[in-house]
Amino acid sequence: MNATLPKFSDILPTIKNHMLPRTTWGYIAFVLLAVGFVTGFLRFFLGLGATTNLNDNFPWGIWIAFDFFGIGLAAAGFTVVATVHLFHAEKYEPIVKPAILTALIGYSLVVLVLIIDLGLPLHSYHPLYMWNHHSVMFEITWCLILYSTVLCLELAPVVLEKFNIKAPIKWIRCISLPLMIFGVILSTLHQSSFGSLYLIVPNRMHALWYSSILPILFFISCISMGLSMIIFETLLISRKGIELISDKLKSNLAIVVAIVLGIYMVVRFIDMSTSGGVAIEAMKCISYHSLAFYTEIILGFVLPFILLLIPKVRNSRCGLHCSVILVLLGFAANRINTVITSLEVYGNKEWMYFPSLIEVLICLGIAALGATAFVIISRLLPIFEPDHHH
Repeated sequence: MNATLPKFSDILPTIKNHMLPRTTWGYIAFVLLAVGFVTGFLRFFLGLGATTNLNDNFPWGIWIAFDFFGIGLAAAGFTVVATVHLFHAEKYEPIVKPAILTALIGYSLVVLVLIIDLGLPLHSYHPLYMWNHHSVMFEITWCLILYSTVLCLELAPVVLEKFNIKAPIKWIRCISLPLMIFGVILSTLHQSSFGSLYLIVPNRMHALWYSSILPILFFISCISMGLSMIIFETLLISRKGIELISDKLKSNLAIVVAIVLGIYMVVRFIDMSTSGGVAIEAMKCISYHSLAFYTEIILGFVLPFILLLIPKVRNSRCGLHCSVILVLLGFAANRINTVITSLEVYGNKEWMYFPSLIEVLICLGIAALGATAFVIISRLLPIFEPDHHH
């Protein structure tokens, strides 16, 4: 027999490309999930006061910012569904299922974080029958409940087909069009309503983030965030030789992200220049707040906007990956600045807030839970239709 054992140098690339990333992520995810579970137990056992740095001045901290990030994930759902099924852009059909799954996971994480953040989580069912029509939180809660139900119904045919259950699929498809329209309306209301929460504190929020059109800015930025998350997920899960969506489709999505980023920056700077000039003056001063603002805008909006307009970067796997990561980081920075930085009075320690270690570990555990859920579900169900490249 002339067969010889393969050299280690020949199999090393295969190990690096296929085994190590998945194995490494498995260990990291397991550790984060375990730590998140333990710290979550401590939060419920010891209470908010003993486990967080929240207080009367800062009753909302990093968990609310995390909620805003999770809701941003759901923007992919209504954006893609409206584009494909309502405006008949069939070329984006391959990303409908991933977008719906991303939205459903995002909303599920938001519900989990809200329960953890509530001072009395056992009372989380109260909004179901204690209605306050004058509260923005009332509208947000019911949009969250109804849109989560819509997402479950939209994803139900995929699950039912997997288990060869045909009868309910016909009924779901009969109501699919009004269901999609209802979902788009609910998600649009929900995305903008989070911005509405901060319209009641104009005297406390810093001028660099407060705006009367904050709901509109939240809505626009969520669209770029949702589409970027779809690109990021497909790049992360795709293997060598198999692309979950075609390179051309990813390039088209990248162009859309760049356009939305451009629209956001134009709308935001026009609003800042026409709101009395206070924000423009704050930009000229070098301070804690202005540095946070410039970091958010340059790294999260300006830089990815420029990169995604360059064809060579947009059509490169590495360039596209780095660009969408910048978008995600910019979105997270914007929400953290809105929720935390804008409400801090620099130099006055009574108004300063920094999350405790337990708060951070719970966020990391929940993020690991969401990422793990997406990977497992996308492998168990026909979420993607791989595009094979020979």
